[in-house]
Amino acid sequence: MSFSDEAIPAREVTPEPERVTENGPEPAAGETWSDADSAAAGAEAGTGDGDAAVEEVAAVEEPPDPMTMLTRERDEYLIALQRTQADFENYRKRITRLQAEQSARASATLVDKLLPVLDTLDLAQAHQSGAGEDSEDARALRAARSMLLDLLAKEGLERVDEAGVAFDPSVHDAVARSEGEGGGAEGDTDVLVEEVLRSGYRWKGQVLRPAMVRVRG
Repeated sequence: MSFSDEAIPAREVTPEPERVTENGPEPAAGETWSDADSAAAGAEAGTGDGDAAVEEVAAVEEPPDPMTMLTRERDEYLIALQRTQADFENYRKRITRLQAEQSARASATLVDKLLPVLDTLDLAQAHQSGAGEDSEDARALRAARSMLLDLLAKEGLERVDEAGVAFDPSVHDAVARSEGEGGGAEGDTDVLVEEVLRSGYRWKGQVLRPAMVRVRG
C-alpha cells in the first residue's frame, strides 16, 4: 500500500467556546475591541438616542413667542421713556431755579445802583424842609421820591430808617455813640438807635445795605 492511495481521515475541529469578559462577549477572530464597541454603540443609537436628538433639535429650532417679544420690547421702551422724562423734569427745574436766581441777582444789582439816587432825594428833601417845603419844587421833589420808593417797595425793597428801636448789628451800622443814662454791668443797659444818619435797605428780606446810625446806651 502506498501512502498516496491511503485515505487520510479528516481532522475534526472543535469550535472554541465564546469567552465573555467584563465588557461583554470577546470579539471574534479578526475583529478588534473598537469594532465591537462601534457596533454595539450603533445598535444602541438606533433605539433611544436618536429620538432624544430629534427632540433636542426641535426644541432649539422652535421660534420665540411673538407676544412675549412684543411685551419685552414694550417694557424696555417704557422704562427708557420714564427715565428720559425724569431727566427732562430735573433739567427743567434746574433751569427754572437758575433763571430765578439770576433774575434776583440782576434786580438786586439794579436796586443797589439806585440807592445813591434815593440818598440824594433824601438830602434834597431835608434841605428844602422848613420855609420852602411848600414850594412847587419841594412838592415835585417829594412826589418823585415817594413814587420811586413806592415802586421799589412793591418789588421787595424795605427801608430801614426808624429811630428809637433796639440796635441790631445785622441791619444797623453804628458810627457814633452817645452815653446813655444809668450804669451797671456791661450788657445790662439796652443799646438804642438814637439817630439815623443814612437809611438802610432790605431787598426781599436780605440786607442790601445797613443803616448808618448813632446809638445811645
